[in-house]
Amino acid sequence: MISVNSVSKSFDGKRQVTALEQIDLQVARGEMLSIVGPSGSGKSTLLNLIGGLDRPSAGEIRIDGRNIASLSDDDLTRLRRDKIGFIFQFFNLLPSLSCMENVALPLHLKGMPKRETTGRARELLDLVQLGHRLDHLPDELSGGERQRVAIARALAFDPPILLADEPTGNLDSHTGEEILKLIRDLHARLGATVLIVTHDAGVAGSCPRMVTLRDGRVAGDVRR
Repeated sequence: MISVNSVSKSFDGKRQVTALEQIDLQVARGEMLSIVGPSGSGKSTLLNLIGGLDRPSAGEIRIDGRNIASLSDDDLTRLRRDKIGFIFQFFNLLPSLSCMENVALPLHLKGMPKRETTGRARELLDLVQLGHRLDHLPDELSGGERQRVAIARALAFDPPILLADEPTGNLDSHTGEEILKLIRDLHARLGATVLIVTHDAGVAGSCPRMVTLRDGRVAGDVRR
């Protein structure tokens, strides 16, 4: 499903900084794994590269056999839309839009009819147990509810891949456990391939596989 081959990533500034160096990682369809490591080890950089939000300096990343680094910007945008759902630490919801409107937004942008987008958004909010919050604005929700809306939005196109960057990092421990349970339940129900970047040992330990990065390299890969 996901194949990362000899991938390196450097950033230019006053001096060049190497964030990742010669990363190799193979992820099978339907796997759920955590990516852990100290701050600055390259976790989020790797997730952004897999998600097509950035391009590697060297090496290749393949999703379903396609080398995404070689895609045009338009083709990469379509791949992200159709195959990858993103869940971020800070939710990234539009504050002026209701829960329903936030979830429906990517569907609208694809040009789907309003009746279809409304029905799909309602279905997804029911899936994450927020069917009673359809018309609420983000600032009327708790942190956990906002993350549930963000997860519903990430599922808009039934993506086969879910990428979560510190999905519990901005939540208290109880709410974080609820969100992690929701992600596990969705993984089991939908069969999506799930990658979670986390500093939380509990989150990492709940995944069947844990990949550890250190100094931009893979330092461990453990399956339970």
